[in-house]
Amino acid sequence: MQVLSRPPSGWPALVLNADFRPLSYYPLSIWPWEEVVKAVYQDRVDVVSEYDKVVRSPSMEIRLPSVIALKSYVDQDRQPAFTRFNVFLRDGFTCQYCGDAKELTFDHVVPRCYGGRTTWENIVAACGPCNLRKGGRTPAQAGMLVRRAPHRPNSFQLQELGRRFPPHYLHQSWLDYLYWDIELEP
Repeated sequence: MQVLSRPPSGWPALVLNADFRPLSYYPLSIWPWEEVVKAVYQDRVDVVSEYDKVVRSPSMEIRLPSVIALKSYVDQDRQPAFTRFNVFLRDGFTCQYCGDAKELTFDHVVPRCYGGRTTWENIVAACGPCNLRKGGRTPAQAGMLVRRAPHRPNSFQLQELGRRFPPHYLHQSWLDYLYWDIELEP
């Protein structure tokens, strides 16, 4: 991870909930500057920190925000969407049969031909070779073990898992609002 003193490409802003915690850690909740300026103009957000960059229109000028906080709290207790990305995040971006991180796809633990459904409780991340080896069989029939039983994560669990995968860059102004394991200055 790289901490930038200059703004990242595109001048994005870190988006915080009304309680000053990021809306999401993985992917990190950032908005492009155009969306941020619109939200500031519509008075939907508070500006917490700014870049040195100024943008102008015929009737106004604004310093580009680097950190914003929503004025209305967004409830984080809702169930996370069942998506391929969230399955991979839940499983740590590793195959649940061999532990490899390459060629990830997803696998029905109980195959659909045996009545297995496409649900949190029956889908795991699997690399291509393991998925091919298992085929239309159960893990027991294929002589394979599932490292972690599939389960439905809650939003808090996915957020905690997301903290293990920090973005490739962070702007200096974002550091006070993120809880990455970075060395603090004395």
